[in-house]
Amino acid sequence: MDKFDDSLLSAWLDGEVNAEQRERIEAWLREHPDDAARLRLWSADGEALRARLEPVLAETVPQRLSQLVWSRAPATVTVGWQRWAAGFALLATGALLGAALTWQAQRMAGVPLAAAPGAPAAQGWVQRAAVAHSVYVPEQRHPVEVKAQEEHLARWLTRRLDRPVKLFDLREQGFELVGGRLLPDAAGPSAQLMYQAIGELPAGMQPPRVTVYLRKPDDDTPASFRYEQRGELGMFYWVEGARGALPACGYALVGALPRERLLALAEAIERQMPAEGAASAPAR
Repeated sequence: MDKFDDSLLSAWLDGEVNAEQRERIEAWLREHPDDAARLRLWSADGEALRARLEPVLAETVPQRLSQLVWSRAPATVTVGWQRWAAGFALLATGALLGAALTWQAQRMAGVPLAAAPGAPAAQGWVQRAAVAHSVYVPEQRHPVEVKAQEEHLARWLTRRLDRPVKLFDLREQGFELVGGRLLPDAAGPSAQLMYQAIGELPAGMQPPRVTVYLRKPDDDTPASFRYEQRGELGMFYWVEGARGALPACGYALVGALPRERLLALAEAIERQMPAEGAASAPAR
């Protein structure tokens, strides 16, 4: 299957292709995991712009400017006002064009910024990831099945899931591994890794926790980052495509954290994905 050009891939990310094109592109991405990873980085742009510009768009329009724009009838508009309005429109257009060019430059450079906007509703497995998070995160005595200090954790989960399970190092992002557990899933076993914030907290306050849910992905699971907010919980979910001997794996990162901080954790996980050729070690 021929490689798709970047303009069509960009249209796919924005949901602007027809059903036939979408099926062809998604089938091609499943066979080209490196390009799928590149698109996951592309998918960051729009949400990054929205996250950065929403505070400005939410600002109240100054009353005087609002009155000038909306209260003056066309018949009373002076030449001076017309020139000012034209200049203002030109300035706004220039700002939008500059933002669009910056967006495109970041997209072509593959800069990871944030999750894709307009994401579809989370699938059933993502809901299960959120439920598992809500069930086990409050636990103080038995939050995990196997503690992080037990060396066989990764080997055990790798064998049970039939795909490499890496214990991600998130200490640079302020979280350390607590441990993990095996969980049931509609398509077979899944796993949950739990991380806890590092550092001292006020007396009586529990450290924030995030969980990483891993499973065999469904065929229709999107490869690019998706983000959802459910109450206080934020969720990033995505798929790492098959690479050589490595099978595809679906991931869902869940936590009651600001979107930007959760994104930093998701990107750290993305950078630490198992290398191609990693063997499935037997359980100890």
